[in-house]
Amino acid sequence: MSNNFVHLSQLGGLKFKSTADAGIALTHIVQLGWIKGRTTSTLAFDIAQFFPSLNHCFLVLVLEKAGLDPRVTNFFANYLIQRSMKYLWNNLSSPFFEINVGVGQGSALSPILSMLYLSPLLYILENRFKNLNIPISILSFVDDGLFIIQDKSFFSSNSHLFCGYNILFKLLDSFGLIIEHSKTEVFHFSRAQDIFNPPPLDLLLLGGPILWPKDSWKYLGFIFD
Repeated sequence: MSNNFVHLSQLGGLKFKSTADAGIALTHIVQLGWIKGRTTSTLAFDIAQFFPSLNHCFLVLVLEKAGLDPRVTNFFANYLIQRSMKYLWNNLSSPFFEINVGVGQGSALSPILSMLYLSPLLYILENRFKNLNIPISILSFVDDGLFIIQDKSFFSSNSHLFCGYNILFKLLDSFGLIIEHSKTEVFHFSRAQDIFNPPPLDLLLLGGPILWPKDSWKYLGFIFD
């Protein structure tokens, strides 16, 4: 968009921002880190039930903030807000229920609507990292995200990732969204040709798991050479 409302780290649903582009960007970041003598650590997370959880009223406010033509905003306000549905099971029928959340995952408009919905969150998250001197960068692919940090110490990287995950967890809650802890994973990229044994990332205090890096990632130093 011309006013840069869509965050630069958002991928998916836009031209030249596919899954392949995300892989190329990550490979480039890892290589630059190795040149500087640093390892790269990443924390992958998933937003639970993302598309069914998007709040219609908030989405319309986001569309207004994005500077879209009022006719477009009014269309979605009329299309999404004050909708209702009922359930049918054989000959049984439920009463109508009001629906104020959810965007159809398979619809043509869901990628751009979900991207616009998350854009303010990413800007807020980025600013909080900057204000707290947390050196984490972000890649977002619709309902999946990736924290990226480069450091000479895995312990330092884990400390920053823990703080970043805590901030993300609370911020998502304010947007009516939650992290699916069971899908959270940590990966480390190192060129070390000796024993590679990074420490686990303990997220139990945040309601998450203890994340043990996958053993196979210790060979990435050779794969990327």
